[in-house]
Amino acid sequence: MKVSPLPLVVLCLFMGFTFWVMAGAEQSLLAFGAQLMSSPDTAQVVIDLYILAVLACIWMYQDAKRRGKGLGYLIPFFVLTAVFVSAGPLLYLVLRGGPETETGRL
Repeated sequence: MKVSPLPLVVLCLFMGFTFWVMAGAEQSLLAFGAQLMSSPDTAQVVIDLYILAVLACIWMYQDAKRRGKGLGYLIPFFVLTAVFVSAGPLLYLVLRGGPETETGRL
């Protein structure tokens, strides 16, 4: 399996930072999310991120389908996206490998 190095580095840095922040947090991830949704200005950012997450899931689905992967393959990426937003698509890119050179598409 070919692994893409740039998404791997970004994923490791992002998840490392996420776990470091969560280890020192005084509230749970759910409580933090509820607090963000309680104010219109921060709720706008959360909603914006989840719109982007849905678009990323649509892209992952279409890409995986084109590559012959089933929905069962995508479920872990979708769950990771629902919890940590960018971690799911980043992991998908890591495991997806490089560009499709034999078809000429990137």
